[in-house]
This record gives sequence, structure tokens and C-alpha cells, in this order.
Amino acid sequence: MELLLELIEKEKLNITELSLAKVAGEYLEHIKNNENIRLDHLADFLSVASRLILIKSRALLPMLKFTEEEEKEIQDLTHQLAEYKKFKEASIKLGSLARLGKIIFSKEGFSGVKSIFYPPENINAYDLKKYFLEILAEIPVFEKLHEEIVDEVVTLEERISDLEQTLRSRIETSFSELVEGAESKVDVIISFLAMLEMIKQRIVDVEQKGLFDDIRLSMKKT
Repeated sequence: MELLLELIEKEKLNITELSLAKVAGEYLEHIKNNENIRLDHLADFLSVASRLILIKSRALLPMLKFTEEEEKEIQDLTHQLAEYKKFKEASIKLGSLARLGKIIFSKEGFSGVKSIFYPPENINAYDLKKYFLEILAEIPVFEKLHEEIVDEVVTLEERISDLEQTLRSRIETSFSELVEGAESKVDVIISFLAMLEMIKQRIVDVEQKGLFDDIRLSMKKT
């Protein structure tokens, strides 16, 4: 959350879904290049990164439909970041007050009075044990997370190579045909990003006659 907030404040943006989409690339780049992220913290970084990818996907592909769970994850990230900012600002103010050391509250009436423990009447060792166990039961237990197998995802470079080979074997194709056999939204997103990169590198020519119409692709003529 600290890294995400820094990126948004650096760009002087408000905490909105659009702002998160703008800084998603920088966040993912930081994870990729930072070798000092501890393994026990990596899961937190990846959790935030996955939600940023959903937000970035919506910005790039408005036609994508998300599940109710995915929509909730996006809303939760925005809410959590806003709450984190409030607590961070409050901690800075409290820290400034603490460093001043000018305000001290004390109970002068109890100054010099010896502390004495007065147990309730008729209490015994069994009662003390019972209440002590109840207190211990309220302490959160840190449980080890179960390991899960992560599906392998094709890289952007591999998808660009696949698209280039497909286009060389055809005169022309469409984006919908390219992603017809996609197994997940991630495959569609990577294909779209690969197409954008190929346009940027002037490898392909594209044509779209109207908003949300299918995109036609062909290899750029040399």
C-alpha cells in the first residue's frame, strides 16, 4: 500500500480507479526489478498487482465483463488505499505531537499510592485458569497459508512472436479470431497488449471502422 500510495502522490492524482490504472505499469515494473522484496511479503505485492491488472484491463478493454468477486476486489483496493492514506496522515500528526513532548496527562491523586490487587470474593485457582484461557483464546493465531499451484502464463514476448507467425501465414485476420481459443481473460489481455506493442514497433497495420467494432490486422508492407 505504501508503494502504491507513493506512485499516486508522485503523479499528483486522487485515489480513483482511473488513477490506479495509470500507475499499474510502474507498480508491476517495481516488483519486477526489486530483488529485495522478502518472500513473506511477496504474496501481498502480488495480491495488489493482480487487482491493478484487473483495473488496467478495464481501462484498455471496456468490453470485458468482470465477475461480482472481481468487481469487489477492485472496489476493495480503492477503499483500502484511501483508508491507508488516512491512517498514515494521522500517524504523522501523532508523531509530530509526541516529538514536542509538551502535553502530559497524569492522575496526581494517585501519585505515591501503592498498587494493590483486590481479587473478587470466592475466586479460586480454577476460576483464574478459566479466565486466563479465555484471554489466550482471543489472541489471533497465525496460520500457515496453503500452497497453491500457479498456472503458467505466456509472456508478452512469446505472444508477439505467436501473433507475428500467425499474420505471416495469412493475408489478414481480426483480433476476435486471434483470441477465439483464449482460455482466460488473461490470455485476451496479453494478446491485446501484444497487438499494441506490434503497432508501436510498426510491425502490423490495423483498422477499426467504428467504436467497439472488430479490429482488423495485417503485416505492414515493407
